Amino acid sequence: MAEPMRDLRRHWLLAATVAGFAGVVLLEFFDPATSGIFPPCPVHYLTGWYCPGCGSLRAIHQLLHGNLRAAWAMNPLTVVLLPFLSYGLVSSALLEWRGRGLPQPFLPAFWIRALGVAIVLFGIARNLPLHPFDWLAPGAMLHL
Repeated sequence: MAEPMRDLRRHWLLAATVAGFAGVVLLEFFDPATSGIFPPCPVHYLTGWYCPGCGSLRAIHQLLHGNLRAAWAMNPLTVVLLPFLSYGLVSSALLEWRGRGLPQPFLPAFWIRALGVAIVLFGIARNLPLHPFDWLAPGAMLHL
């Protein structure tokens, strides 16, 4: 019974990997700010507020084109966290595929909670209409 479940998980992993690569290719060739093929952020669309992830697609697009300054201006949190997220995704995929992932550093629960708090505070700060917090809005630092 465990073997069919493992095969099903591998098929889902393969599908997710293909979808992820397709998404990266789309981000390479189509600018999320102008192309219209990417959906808008639902939080910003419904409330007018920037969520912690607003500007992430534009930031990744800029990173794929080697423009770190523009990526930072779109979403500095994405620029900082993307390497860690990528490492974790690759490690999980390798663990599922070959039974051994990448080395995993121990991270105490305190730091995981602190990261959650930092993400929430970033989401609040980027919506404050006060200087210098207004620089955290997606793209605001490009106009300095």
